[in-house]
Amino acid sequence: MSTEHPSTHKPGNDTSITIDQRIFDLYDEYCHGYMDRREFMKRCGAITVAGVSGLAMAQALLPRYAQAQTISFTDERITPSYVTYPSEGGTSGEMQGYLVRPTGDGPFPSVLVIHENRGLNPYIEDVARRLGVLGFLALAPDGLYPVGGYPGNDDKGREMQKGLDQGALTMDMLNSARFLQAHADSNGKLGAVGFCWGGGTVNQLAVHMGEDLAAGVPFYGAAPDSAQVGMISASLMIQSAENDDRINAMWPDFEAALIAEDVSYERHVYPGTGHGFHNNSTPRFNEEQAAVAEERTVAFFRKHLS
Repeated sequence: MSTEHPSTHKPGNDTSITIDQRIFDLYDEYCHGYMDRREFMKRCGAITVAGVSGLAMAQALLPRYAQAQTISFTDERITPSYVTYPSEGGTSGEMQGYLVRPTGDGPFPSVLVIHENRGLNPYIEDVARRLGVLGFLALAPDGLYPVGGYPGNDDKGREMQKGLDQGALTMDMLNSARFLQAHADSNGKLGAVGFCWGGGTVNQLAVHMGEDLAAGVPFYGAAPDSAQVGMISASLMIQSAENDDRINAMWPDFEAALIAEDVSYERHVYPGTGHGFHNNSTPRFNEEQAAVAEERTVAFFRKHLS
């Protein structure tokens, strides 16, 4: 078990304006549903730095998915498709996910890719394609599918996901994991990676799936209840942002439980990063640290899912 603090830092994606940390903090609250878009814009508009309006900074933070795509859905190394499957105990009894199959003969190691708190947006689909071109059978479930699917708008998606029964939503993710593990193109070894809400859900899958989950990589996800940590059999790689007070405050109790229960884990804290640093569709993205985190994630899955 180890905790590592990489020492190098490079700012994230280029932007024509410098974004004040207060705007990042407000955006984090907005993303997690603590305020609506109107309140977010209002509070940002009250901030001005060196003649630059906080409103302009806020606009620069909103996702730009088209520019962020790294792997095209037409890439010859993969075959993506949307698949539906049963989900007993979930929101509606049926789920849909974005399945990315590598070109070539299987079976393949399989990875569930779990979205943030707004449904299956284009960023998460791109993450699934990135894993596909590297030889993993990847499934990105859409927790909003039973209520119409990701609406193409993060604000609406966030409200839709917030309105779901959270126990049923978690069951939809569990059923998605089981569907993927049993898929004809899977080698039966299952991993899961998730971001924000999805990171917390990876931890929940680790608790509830036991030995059926071989490896979990939660990116800045909420810790499970300490009393449940002893149910975890998966090896975990905890990916943490340095500047993420809400999530990092959970770590001491989580780590103590992991050690007490002898769970295999490693944690990496990425300097100069905030919550959401892997998401390359907004200026929260930190290109260098996200690349390091992604390389580690892939190596971790190769080690545990082969």
